[in-house]
Amino acid sequence: MLNKSTIKGRGAQQNVHNRFFEHSHEIRDDFLEYCEREGDLAEHNKTLYLEVFPKTIVNKVTSPDIGMMYSMNPYQGCEHGCIYCYARNSHEYWGYSAGLDFERRILIKKDAAKLLETLLKKKSWKACPIVLSGNTDCYQPAEKKFELTRQCLEVFLKFKHPVSIITKNALILRDLDVLTELTKDQLISVNVSITSLKEDTRRILEPRTATIKRRLQTVESLSKNGIPVNVMLAPIIPSINSHEILPLAKAVSEVGASSIAHTIVRLNGAIGEIFTDWIKKKLPERADKVLHQIESCHNGNLNDSRFGTRMRGEGKIAEQINSLMRLARLKYFKNKSMPKLNTELHEQYKNGQMKLF
Repeated sequence: MLNKSTIKGRGAQQNVHNRFFEHSHEIRDDFLEYCEREGDLAEHNKTLYLEVFPKTIVNKVTSPDIGMMYSMNPYQGCEHGCIYCYARNSHEYWGYSAGLDFERRILIKKDAAKLLETLLKKKSWKACPIVLSGNTDCYQPAEKKFELTRQCLEVFLKFKHPVSIITKNALILRDLDVLTELTKDQLISVNVSITSLKEDTRRILEPRTATIKRRLQTVESLSKNGIPVNVMLAPIIPSINSHEILPLAKAVSEVGASSIAHTIVRLNGAIGEIFTDWIKKKLPERADKVLHQIESCHNGNLNDSRFGTRMRGEGKIAEQINSLMRLARLKYFKNKSMPKLNTELHEQYKNGQMKLF
């Protein structure tokens, strides 16, 4: 049964120790301390938006088993609260916890579009698809207020540069006008994450994301407008959503998805402690079974950082999951595929602009 003492509307149920700040360090946040003293943080559960000013916005991805070369993230931290999210660990670099801080303290990079434009103007920059966002969701709730993602998409359109989006929020449909313009020149692809067809599962795994119905409608709307969509059935978690692979594949194929992809859940860094605490509170009757099955996919550990095996796992349960995915592709995506994005127009655009000078 569900533990009634859980924090409603959040994924993580605690803050955990930040591995970068040991006993010799002290984290100071006078603004947050002031808000707490004044009672402005109701039950300490209010989302705070904090501006940051990085010097660059596009990051080179060096991991050999990730299908992207460059990514950019207008926001750091994510209010969606997905309990399994690998991006939680990155919040520690900013001095915050990977637990509740990740969901409640959202860092806003207001200069994202300007930094992107500066990069795309450089003569040394060679066009290559940039992923929005490789870390935290670019269409999380903060986007309604700040519209940084839309501003960046307008820059990509202006410079005829290819971009790919990863999201689980129906807010992407707000920008259908820009996306439609990008797709005319094969400059856009979208990855929508759908982890379950059951709302009860979605609510506890991903408490502040769009409903499953809205996500399926999003895939359908994008596809009908000629925008290629890959659906991420990710992560697959044994005994939580692993039995839904075939029904999920069928459902997303029927609404127009061009392809599917998956990963098997891995709980690196602080996420292992956060997930374990969460499942013992949210699904106590299944907790031990799920945790042991995750460990069986990663050589006896919740944590797996080995390139080549960390995404697909190993052992009998992992092989069953991977086999089901192969069957799903054969059954529902036999003659479908994602198109390659166009990298030529940006070079033509830059060369044309240079001639003006």
